Formats: sequence, C-alpha cells, structure tokens
Amino acid sequence: MPCVADALAAGQATLHLCSETARLDAEVLLAKVTGKSRTQLFAWPNADLPKPALKAYEQLIAQRAAGQPVAYLTGEQEFWSLSLAVNASTLIPRPETERLVELALEYIHMHQATKVLDLGTGSGAIACALMSDRPDINMTITDQSAAALATATRNINRHTNASVSTALGDWFNAVDDEHFDLIISNPPYIAINDPHLTQGDVAAEPRAALISGKDGLDDLRKIIAAAPDHLHRPGGLIVEHGYQQAAAVRQLFQQHQFQNIRSFHDLSGHERVTAGDQP
Repeated sequence: MPCVADALAAGQATLHLCSETARLDAEVLLAKVTGKSRTQLFAWPNADLPKPALKAYEQLIAQRAAGQPVAYLTGEQEFWSLSLAVNASTLIPRPETERLVELALEYIHMHQATKVLDLGTGSGAIACALMSDRPDINMTITDQSAAALATATRNINRHTNASVSTALGDWFNAVDDEHFDLIISNPPYIAINDPHLTQGDVAAEPRAALISGKDGLDDLRKIIAAAPDHLHRPGGLIVEHGYQQAAAVRQLFQQHQFQNIRSFHDLSGHERVTAGDQP
C-alpha cells in the first residue's frame, strides 16, 4: 500500500509540467481526499494511504493536469480569511480583490453608509468579507447567473447572520429604481482577444464573468453610466478593473460627473481599483 509521501511525490511529478505550484497542488488535493490537514500529512509522511483515497486522489490529479483549477476540484477558496464555496459558475476569488473590500470598509466607516449594493456578486466573496466585518450594513447582491447567486447565498449564510437581499438580473436591471449609499463591483474587464484567457486557471473560469467587449470596458461603461441614478447623495461607487485600465476608468467616472475620483494600487503595485463620489 502506498504511503503519503509516495502519493505526494507521484502527484507532484504529474503536475510539474502544467502547474507552477505542483507541490502545493498535490498537497491540497491529497488533504482533500484524506480529510487531513497539510500539517498532518507532513507529520506522518509514511502513513499508509487507503486504496479509495488513492483512487480519488489520482482522479483529482488527472483533472488538475487537464487544466481544472484546484479551487474547483476542492470546492473551496480562501478570501479575507474566510473559506468560500466556489464552483464552475463563479470566478475564483483572488487576493487583489481584497483591496476593494478594504476601500469599501473605509468608505462605510467614514460616511456611515448602511445600504450597500454588490453588483455581479459571483461567489459572494466581497459581500461575505464586508458583512463579516460590518454585520450592521444592509447588503444587496445581484448576479445574472442563478447558479452564482445560489452559491453566494450559501456562502453568506455560512459566514454571517447579517441581512442580505438577492436579486437576479443584469447589473442595475436587477434592482429597478432602488438607491444605495455605496455601490461596489468586480465586473468582467478582460478584452475578448486577451491571451490570458487561455492561460492558467482563467481558461476554466466562466467566460461571462471575464470578458467585456473588445477593450474589456463594456460592463464598466454600463455600471459607471448608470450608477448615479442608483446612488443616494452623497454616495460612492468603487470598482475593480484591469491593471492597465485605471486611466480609462477614471475618464469614465469624469464623464458621468463623479467627484473625488481616485485609483488605488493592489499588492503588486498595479492600479486595480477606482472610486468616485456623488456629492
């Protein structure tokens, strides 16, 4: 019977040509099928691996080698120190988006904002993070995908008892003429011909949550143009965008009479989030 160390070595060897994180991937997937933590696997490397666990592990390794993201294979992704359910109907939450959460929390605190809209919530990562820190806010989440909205609702119910409203629909069509103190969104912002769409985990993620026209700005244009009609005065809009789009996004904010327009850098030093205020 193979041991833990042998299985990890075999898994890493299979993945080393197709994943930059082959060792980590193998460890996470073995932890998934054994129900053990990675620390436990390290502590007992010579422990026998039962045949059912080995078979399940080999199947996951094969799926990973075929391009499936680890997060989809485990069904989990950490964001803002929260373990969130993810699946093929949602994007995989990424650390860059935590910057948007930080800025939204600052806005909520500074302006005593209580009514918040998360447009295109996906897995609900942003909403979960905000409500884990501010359970007093009145959160509305929207998505055009019923499957994504269901996933977001499960995540929110798992991590908070805060009040949340859900609305199915395309951007502001989901909320009619309702108004909010703060609107946040991490919309699709990748150009249709961007080569990154065929690389890494992105290749397996839902296209509708990634692609936004020839320049990647189609959905940002819609959101920024319509946001003033759904904001209280004062009110704020905060959006995530591509690392080369900040100047174009600021111009869109200016065109629609936002004030105090500013862009913020992510941990990699890229301008990743832009915000503006309605006076």
